[in-house]
Amino acid sequence: MYVVLVYDIAQDKNGHKRWSHVYKICKKYLSHIQNSVFEGEMTKVQITKLQQELKPYIDKGLDSVIIFKSRQERWLDKEFWGKEDDATDFIL
Repeated sequence: MYVVLVYDIAQDKNGHKRWSHVYKICKKYLSHIQNSVFEGEMTKVQITKLQQELKPYIDKGLDSVIIFKSRQERWLDKEFWGKEDDATDFIL
């Protein structure tokens, strides 16, 4: 399935350190597209693994992670308003 993941990590209570861990974990599974936004193809098993890896770094009282799921990327209309980042994350 195609996934868009966004997160918001509070900067108090060791927030920068948590943010760094969350960023690195998300980068293992998905392509970084903008600030705290990632996208890419994932299986249900990969989503579960990602959730388990993130769990120790998410403070449920301060932080949020949202995952938008779609069967395929083609079912998602994507528009860029303003600067469109180059897609260097997609080059292997």
